[in-house]
Amino acid sequence: MGELVKRENIRQIVKELQIGGKTVVTTNGCFDILHVGHVRYLQKTKTFADYSIVLLNSDKSVKLIKGEGRPINNENDRAEILCALSCVDYVVLFDESSPSDLLDEIKPDVHTKGADYSVETLPEADLILKNGGRIEFITFVEGKSTTNTINSMKNIT
Repeated sequence: MGELVKRENIRQIVKELQIGGKTVVTTNGCFDILHVGHVRYLQKTKTFADYSIVLLNSDKSVKLIKGEGRPINNENDRAEILCALSCVDYVVLFDESSPSDLLDEIKPDVHTKGADYSVETLPEADLILKNGGRIEFITFVEGKSTTNTINSMKNIT
């Protein structure tokens, strides 16, 4: 079972894991309404390292990116749900629109992102590579997204 950790503690945790010869993978996202696409994505992420860390957009961050009315689920609920997954070891909240500063602090061995990105379009790619990490792109499950779920719910009469 995963653990929600404070931002100021995650670097030390990662440093100790890496000194002990363990590898760390990070990913980031809002994970607002968890669906099978998220679960498969997080399971695949875990296969790239010994420990997985989800950098979770805070409520403030989600609102910046997605606009008013989002997130549907608050940050504490989203973090608790993610921590309940066996493929997630740690969850860290961040307030910015991008996880770049946090990734620079953590310096993961691997960072994953959806295959709708590429090295050229991923804003944090240069940072990951500069710090000696690698990037893995994961294919989405077709038709599965929080936006699709919300739109389907709006159509229920």
